[in-house]
Amino acid sequence: MAVTNIWVKRQQCPCGDWKCFVNYEAVRDQATPVSQSVTNGCLSFPSQEIFTPYVGQIFKTDEEAFEYYSNFARKNGFSIRKARSTESPNLGVYRRDFVCYRSGFNQPRKKVNVEHPRDRKSLRCGCDAKFYLTKEIIDGVTQWYISQFSNVHNHELLEDEQVRLLPAYRKIEEADQERILLLSKAGFPVNRILKVLELEKGVQPGQLPFIEKDVRNFVRSCKKTVQENDTMVTMKRESDLLELLEACKVEAERDDGFVYNFTTDDNGKVENIAWTYGDSIEAFSLFGDVVTIDTSYRSVTYSMILGMWFGIDNHGRPIFFGCTLLQDESSKSFSWALQVFVGFMRGRRPEIVVTDMDLGLRDALLIEMPDTKQIICIRQILSRMSSWFSLQLGLQYSEFKSEFDLLCHLENVEDFEHKWNHLVAQFGIASDKHISLLFSYRTSWPFCYVRNFFLARTTNPEYSKSVEKFLKNVVCLQSSLQCFFKQIAIAAKSRSEKSEEEEDEEVFYLPIKTSMPLEEHARNILTPFAFSALQYEIVFSMHYSITEMANGSYLARHYKKTERECLVIWIPDDEQVANRWSNGYKWKCSRISFA
Repeated sequence: MAVTNIWVKRQQCPCGDWKCFVNYEAVRDQATPVSQSVTNGCLSFPSQEIFTPYVGQIFKTDEEAFEYYSNFARKNGFSIRKARSTESPNLGVYRRDFVCYRSGFNQPRKKVNVEHPRDRKSLRCGCDAKFYLTKEIIDGVTQWYISQFSNVHNHELLEDEQVRLLPAYRKIEEADQERILLLSKAGFPVNRILKVLELEKGVQPGQLPFIEKDVRNFVRSCKKTVQENDTMVTMKRESDLLELLEACKVEAERDDGFVYNFTTDDNGKVENIAWTYGDSIEAFSLFGDVVTIDTSYRSVTYSMILGMWFGIDNHGRPIFFGCTLLQDESSKSFSWALQVFVGFMRGRRPEIVVTDMDLGLRDALLIEMPDTKQIICIRQILSRMSSWFSLQLGLQYSEFKSEFDLLCHLENVEDFEHKWNHLVAQFGIASDKHISLLFSYRTSWPFCYVRNFFLARTTNPEYSKSVEKFLKNVVCLQSSLQCFFKQIAIAAKSRSEKSEEEEDEEVFYLPIKTSMPLEEHARNILTPFAFSALQYEIVFSMHYSITEMANGSYLARHYKKTERECLVIWIPDDEQVANRWSNGYKWKCSRISFA
């Protein structure tokens, strides 16, 4: 039985309240360009000026040209659509025609024998606005140029408040899809769902980037896919999971390195399933110190949680370690998944696990991996701040956000505890459930608590983006579990082959910054990614001055923070470093790894 499965991002708040929903706020780097964003619930575009296209203007790809013309149309009160394309055996597609959404005329439809046929009026009025592209290849490089352009319209152009309602600019983001489905499942009518979203986003009525019709169509399409009949859904789930289990059995017979595990209920029906590949197990033996567990996607069709394990290789790229589908997000299900993962990896456990805030997963980690440190990426925390506190704090939110950012990067625990209590009292949020949630996780996310742990740069934005790209490649908006299984295999194999190719590549020239023998030696043995990370630490260490004391200890001072100093003692018998800040804070011991 073929089943269409729908994957969406989990937006349920980790506080445990089903009514609490998280809208993620993008945490962007200053150097990262943003093509568009949502402001006050409405689409907004970059502040830089979009110039009128002209004949001869060059683009790297046809998609880049379409996006440029679309942004121009949005600014000028109309939308566009793709019209004709022309191709040849030698060049492939060598011409693309983009036109105004009102270009051409609607063709009359055949009359249908119904009692009350719907007489829909067409918006097309023969508008001649056009943007024609032609492909050319110069010195082996492909580019596209505008061969014809006209911005003459035979209809009225719309104001910004009107143009945002055109179908081309109305979109229900992933961040809203799960919330809509959850409210619909709880019995909320569509008009009430819209009001709830408006309140949660803090926008005026009618200012969402979609309208009631879009929500109604989305809910209807999902219900059509999922089916309103619970019995039918159960049958489809059982059938699809059995097909997935059969695919695992076939793969295990074909590939000796492939391993899988599953659980069944009292009736013999599959509940949970997990699998991985021989290359992933071998990679874990090399790069398994730090593991990222991603549980951000779930199946709407079957209400199953998708969990994936990733590592990071010596080129800074994600490595696929394994995958699981769980019947729910309880600590029992996560415990089973962790037990199976340890079994896959021949009993070895990671030193560090980077996760999101998930109460069930946290409890399972404490039981199954008590010696493994759980880390929450600070970007995950910051992306939720607006959803948690902006409505509650109102005009005070900006000040709160600035104070919280400073709090996150404090260097010692005592300062953090003091500043935290002051922040909570200042804004009167001591009883807030999200503040309590953050405080309960405090040993996993502030800099002062995680600074002494080796994270292998798994919390960096570049790595997070690579993991998200991997997930999006294997989790289509709509795909069967069979298709999903095949996509996982393809993506995992592709990553493995790419890493092997990079190992064989000639190392390009890497400049020396300090002329230290350690740096020169590292350049000869490390990958560019690993060398860059070490080089940064070497250069950063030169910001400190070290003074040897009479008792064999050392006094370290940062050149910009002369008011604070750190007393450092090396304990050779225990291979530990003990340090104490000059303002009387306690000693902190850290075991040094020579690996």
